[in-house]
Amino acid sequence: MVINKGVAMLAKVNTITNIGLDSQLIEVEADMSNGLPGFIVVGLANKAVDEAKERVRSAIKNSGLNLPPRKITLNLAPADLPKNGSGFDLAMAISLLVASKQIEPIAQSSAFLGELGLDGTMRAVPGALGAAQACRHNKITDLYISSAVASQAALVKGVNIYPVDSLNNLYKHLINEKPIVPLPPTPIKAMQPTAEVDFNEVYGQEQAKRAIEIAASGNHNILLSGPPGSGKSMLAKSLVGLLPAPSYEESLEITKIHSLIGQNSGGIISTRPYRHPHHTASNIALIGGGQWPKPGEISLAHRGVLFLDELPEFARNVLEVLRQPLEEGSVTIARAASSQSYPARFLLVAAQNPCPCGYAGDQDAICSCSPSQIQKYSNKVSGPLLDRLDLIVNVGRVKKAQLIDTKTYESTGQVRQRVIKARVIQEQRFAKEAIKTNNEMNNKQIKKYCALEADAKLLLEQALTNLKLSARAYMRVLKVSRTIADIEAAISIKPHHIAEALQYRI
Repeated sequence: MVINKGVAMLAKVNTITNIGLDSQLIEVEADMSNGLPGFIVVGLANKAVDEAKERVRSAIKNSGLNLPPRKITLNLAPADLPKNGSGFDLAMAISLLVASKQIEPIAQSSAFLGELGLDGTMRAVPGALGAAQACRHNKITDLYISSAVASQAALVKGVNIYPVDSLNNLYKHLINEKPIVPLPPTPIKAMQPTAEVDFNEVYGQEQAKRAIEIAASGNHNILLSGPPGSGKSMLAKSLVGLLPAPSYEESLEITKIHSLIGQNSGGIISTRPYRHPHHTASNIALIGGGQWPKPGEISLAHRGVLFLDELPEFARNVLEVLRQPLEEGSVTIARAASSQSYPARFLLVAAQNPCPCGYAGDQDAICSCSPSQIQKYSNKVSGPLLDRLDLIVNVGRVKKAQLIDTKTYESTGQVRQRVIKARVIQEQRFAKEAIKTNNEMNNKQIKKYCALEADAKLLLEQALTNLKLSARAYMRVLKVSRTIADIEAAISIKPHHIAEALQYRI
């Protein structure tokens, strides 16, 4: 048992808290004074933070250290910022050890993050990557964090990451009895996304495959409509395999988001995400939220694929919340206490049947739905949402001859090469812009980069009149045309590029 040599008036230790995708430095102030023994936590802490005093008290005792019977006050500053989670435990314990003079005062260039077990062992907390980035931003050079997530924090250069197994091990390090060696920077290696389904496993469906290739090349949202068993789900699952490996910056973005909800405790996520929420998902599950807002499925699909199967089966209010993220590539969750934003730059793949029974318009099956049922079913997906989809493709029934044919179709690897070439063209085009793909272009960028040949311009003007396209649909046709031209490495948009893009709006 460590014997106190006296009681200090005040101790200050840094920690980190998550606020949306960002993190902020928090100062834990510990005060020990004479009076009736007690332990209170102030600073707008929620229940999980308030319960930390019991975890900290037991962790200190079971680590062979001493917590004096004094009046203890812990303040989490700034006091007007809501505090949530168990990541403050370690900083609280260290501040108490400093206040009781069991360890020397901690330099302001250090921060501590982690949850304590009752025996003093360390548990992982979400947001390790964001915490390390916040340390670098605030000129914190040393971060002490749970060993379980230390490798993820080590992705950030310029911060020494110390993996901590227990409070006792950290105590020995701080008194120079048994130093903890900081982790070397975690190496980063991007990996090519792998899909459950190879492109050559989808028989027939040449038009739908072409649309999938265009969607992958320009990151365009796509709707697949057709009868059951036509291959819609297989096409959606194959799409993620066509996408190029994420860049270093994209991998950091993906990892940071998944880290916030504790889905990734190891190193960097080096593949593009593929999210497939069930149609019973709520709007909060889809866009994020809750009392303490967390990212939803659209943010977890950032820089990857979001597949919504059976689109009309989703509640209408759930689908309508997609409209703003599809336009802006981000979602803002407003609550009374705070407003938080998360990135949501995903590729939406939606699939639906043409009617409740699934066989409307099918030449080989009889539809049992009435016209009113079909109309009611189609009305579940609003016009404004459909207007935000770049490609709408009818996927017909696979012909019997194609099912039994021994023809070899293009593999995912073969198609991916064309997708990557088109994406490289876009990267070079947008090198000085804040975007990466054609789908992200705004109206000003469309005007700048979508140069039309004379015949192509005439064709588009006729289509605008005859098809009664909205302004948004008109711009999306231009984006898709630009992508089709990029696949062919064409400098300007030609008439056949416009014609192919228009067929996905009819």
